[in-house]
Amino acid sequence: MSGMPIRFLVALWLSVTSLSAVAGTADDDLRVAAMAHRGGETGRAVAIWQDWAAKGNVDAAYNLAVIHQYGDGVPLDYAVAMRWYRQAAEQGDKVSQMQIGLMYQIGQGVAADEAEAHRWFTMNRKHHLHHEHEPQMVAWRQQALALIEERDRREQVAASRASSALVVAELRRRAGMDAGRPTETAVLEAATTIR
Repeated sequence: MSGMPIRFLVALWLSVTSLSAVAGTADDDLRVAAMAHRGGETGRAVAIWQDWAAKGNVDAAYNLAVIHQYGDGVPLDYAVAMRWYRQAAEQGDKVSQMQIGLMYQIGQGVAADEAEAHRWFTMNRKHHLHHEHEPQMVAWRQQALALIEERDRREQVAASRASSALVVAELRRRAGMDAGRPTETAVLEAATTIR
């Protein structure tokens, strides 16, 4: 009986360590693939990426799409690039969704289709439109607008003051009132607010 808990603990420890080793494998393999690709071993990198893409890894699918879209170590093939981008995009990868939109917009590997491009560009935005009218979002938008308007007013006042000072100085110079004296202009303190 006493051997049973020890066996259980050993089995539990082995399963936990093997799970942690598997969890880090995708990142490690993708790093190895990237280094192999940079080193000119694209075939090795593609094999690693294809293995992980088949397991549903978004980064591997995206990497395969990029190298096929640009012919980076593999033959240029927009159809293959689109297939890999779609795999990543269908799992929620926003960059892949944008790339698909761009490919539809310029007709790269597919017929140019503005409506389809727009659909891919706005895919995530439409998903979150239900938040647009929530009270907190409305309040944030109003606060941001007030801050922008205040900044614009301050910039306009500063530009107007600078312009006015230049006009007054030029008029004094023309009138001959600038007999070597520095021109004095009124300056508001920084704490003064304009209404």
